[in-house]
Amino acid sequence: MRHKRKGNKLSRSRGQRKALAKSLLKSIIISEKIKTTTPKAKLLKPKIDKIITLAKKDNLSARRQAFKIIGDHSLVKKLFDNIGPRFSDVQGGYSRIYNLGFRKSDGALLSQIELTKLGAKKAKKETTKKTKAKSTKPEQAEKKETKEETAEKKGLSGLKKMFKKGKKS
Repeated sequence: MRHKRKGNKLSRSRGQRKALAKSLLKSIIISEKIKTTTPKAKLLKPKIDKIITLAKKDNLSARRQAFKIIGDHSLVKKLFDNIGPRFSDVQGGYSRIYNLGFRKSDGALLSQIELTKLGAKKAKKETTKKTKAKSTKPEQAEKKETKEETAEKKGLSGLKKMFKKGKKS
């Protein structure tokens, strides 16, 4: 009997479930929203809420606990520096799940899980890229093309030297 044993097994062994949860957790920290099946999203929601609660504390002990779960220093740094402060005034509900419909191939119910307060930095980066692309002069674009062409030529000459018939190394 499975009394007081929460969570879906997802037809996987314990190790595979842990690896899957860790991978999904990393993905949501990186991109702040992911598209997955509904049971996987429901498995992930309490874990992401717990880790954001740790990020709100922002002390060494909380960082070590988060690293124990995530296993990547750069993601822990992003979590504590960017994501945690965003939710400092909120007392829960850090993520939400949207149903997207059924997958065509196997009919699985798809969902999107995302953080409720998405980062505003992504929108700023996109606008700066657009303005930079407009402000580039045609001369600069031509210089970039010539640099790429020379790099290709160098690569080809290196290959030619390798395959010369007379020399053996």
